[in-house]
Amino acid sequence: MKRLALATALAAATLPAGALTAAADDITVGFAIAQSGWMEAYDTPAATAAKIRIEEINANGGLLGRQIDWIVADTKTDRQQSAKAGLQVIDAGADMMIVSCDYDFGAPAALSAEAEGMVSFFLCAEDVKAGIQGVGPHAFSGSVLAAVQGATVAEWAHARRDARTGYVLLDTTIEYNKGICTGFDWMFPQLDGTEIVGRDTFKNDDASIASQISRIKALPSQPDVIMLCSYIPGAASAVRQLRAAGITSLILNGSAADGSYWLDATPDLSGFIVPVQGSIYGDDPRPEVEAFNTAYAEKTGARPSSQYAYPGYILVDLWAKAVERAGTLDGAAVTAELEKMRDEPTAFGPRSFSAELHHQNTAEMQIIEITDGTPAAVDSWTITQPVPLEVLLN
Repeated sequence: MKRLALATALAAATLPAGALTAAADDITVGFAIAQSGWMEAYDTPAATAAKIRIEEINANGGLLGRQIDWIVADTKTDRQQSAKAGLQVIDAGADMMIVSCDYDFGAPAALSAEAEGMVSFFLCAEDVKAGIQGVGPHAFSGSVLAAVQGATVAEWAHARRDARTGYVLLDTTIEYNKGICTGFDWMFPQLDGTEIVGRDTFKNDDASIASQISRIKALPSQPDVIMLCSYIPGAASAVRQLRAAGITSLILNGSAADGSYWLDATPDLSGFIVPVQGSIYGDDPRPEVEAFNTAYAEKTGARPSSQYAYPGYILVDLWAKAVERAGTLDGAAVTAELEKMRDEPTAFGPRSFSAELHHQNTAEMQIIEITDGTPAAVDSWTITQPVPLEVLLN
């Protein structure tokens, strides 16, 4: 009762009137996400995609014969407020919880759900801790692990661009970057005739990577690929400096560099690769992806600006399938059905979960290449072996 009184008071203090009102007969999804602060730019597109899938399910008769409603509490991109937001949506009647894209900012809310035995999904977290390992047995992520992204571009570049030498350039600012490099470091040395010829680090807000560039240029020959494990804006700055220094190596990155919004900082960029769950550019080979892009544009007035909208749609789709198969909203029963999924079809490719891992340690990825400043899908790739759990936990 004390917790209920606290959560009610917090809701009244931080949310507009009516924002936490759940209809008694509806199934209620609780969004404990950032509606303000820097995480809002990641959470809003994925949450919008989740709501699109909810509306589609409702239009087709609902879930367990009931309509799905949603309620939202703002985490304000703050860890303490994340925990409060989780309590708010629980006490307002949520049946499952959707939390922020990032593990650090989503975990406090997800832990509130875990304490209730409630299923929670991170919108697009790509750290293995955003699941069993960091939250508990009822927590899942709608996205693809960062290590899978690094492993995917390593194997693709070897097979499609004859990459045999690689240089690793790690931005140590956040765990996501380390995950990309972990996947590359695991996959690339396994491939025939390959060698990592050097590695270096930097920080996302470093104004210059001149010393790192000097070490690359001091090599006997340029590496075939540079594995740049970073995110915007630091990744854009690093790419601009590499090209200005005359380094023409193919540059690989993770999904965080998807989108054309940053390309003004790197005019006429070519030879830059990112793996994504679907193409936002209208050239994805799967018609379901473009159908989603169109639906998103109709709802928001613009197409998705990056692939990070897609996991929100995927997670609602998978959760709803598990609920139907379980015949109940009970967290343990729904979790059991999710863990049975093996290559479950989605609009963005098959997805799997297990009792050991509530993430994707392999996935079909579209390969986006930027040429003369224009991004386009050039291939698709699924790694030939899943990234082992012991590697993910490194």
